[in-house]
Amino acid sequence: MKKIGFIGLGTMGESMCENVIKKSGYEVSVFDINPVQIDKLVNAGGIRVSSIKEIGENCSIIIIMVPKSEHVKAVISDLLTSIRPGTLIVDMSTIEPEVSKELSAKVKEAGGSMVDAPVVKSKPAAIKAELGIYVGGAKEIYDKLLPILSCMGSNIIYMGDNGCGLAMKICHNMLVAQIQNGVNEMFVLAQASGIDFQDATAAISYGGGQNFYLDSKKDDILASNFSPKFSVENMHKDINIAISLAAKLNLKLKGAEVSQGVYAKSMEDKLGKEDFCATYKVVKETSRLSK
Repeated sequence: MKKIGFIGLGTMGESMCENVIKKSGYEVSVFDINPVQIDKLVNAGGIRVSSIKEIGENCSIIIIMVPKSEHVKAVISDLLTSIRPGTLIVDMSTIEPEVSKELSAKVKEAGGSMVDAPVVKSKPAAIKAELGIYVGGAKEIYDKLLPILSCMGSNIIYMGDNGCGLAMKICHNMLVAQIQNGVNEMFVLAQASGIDFQDATAAISYGGGQNFYLDSKKDDILASNFSPKFSVENMHKDINIAISLAAKLNLKLKGAEVSQGVYAKSMEDKLGKEDFCATYKVVKETSRLSK
């Protein structure tokens, strides 16, 4: 039987891995720097391993879901010492596209193949296996991996060569950040005009301003429920990647720069661990003009 390795069992990775365990029909070895998370996935049917190297030695398909570029670099560095020819690596982290392309070249030199497959939507979709997944890499590798990806997502799209999945994820999150900023400012202006919060959300749904972010976050914003499903610090990372990518392509995206400023202030205000809808607090605070 082919074996899958899953590295990174955090907020998203935990549920993604559990779905792979339940649905793939493969043995799934699990690893994380947090032993508590390993215990959870072993209880769900995963196989405990002691190191990333052990996953490389024993698994033909390896899924990575870690926070940042430096973490992916460290994981790939360990795997390159142990993977076998033909190993398929699926990096589902959100990192800089250029970094991913460099790492995929190193994996190819070692005899394996790597695709980038970042996800969209948040924890509830991960639990339900309803994530969107954007894939960059060789088309034939995408075709081989599609049954595994389908264990985690309901909308999976092939975007092109290595790095294209990540570029699309960054485009997506840049757009979400700008939609979010529009929603935040709409609430501030509506309430300042004497309009009830719930009436404002209902009124928006009657017109062209209706959007998924507003529909999914309005209750949390009203209740000041900022428990993280997707954190401020994660979106702060992604909007900065978007600005960096634009600069490399000789682009200046002013709306993205506004969102970047909101997230910079959110991090200054120590909101990093809160849900990204907590930016509402920053927009509400900074929108007041001094008398």
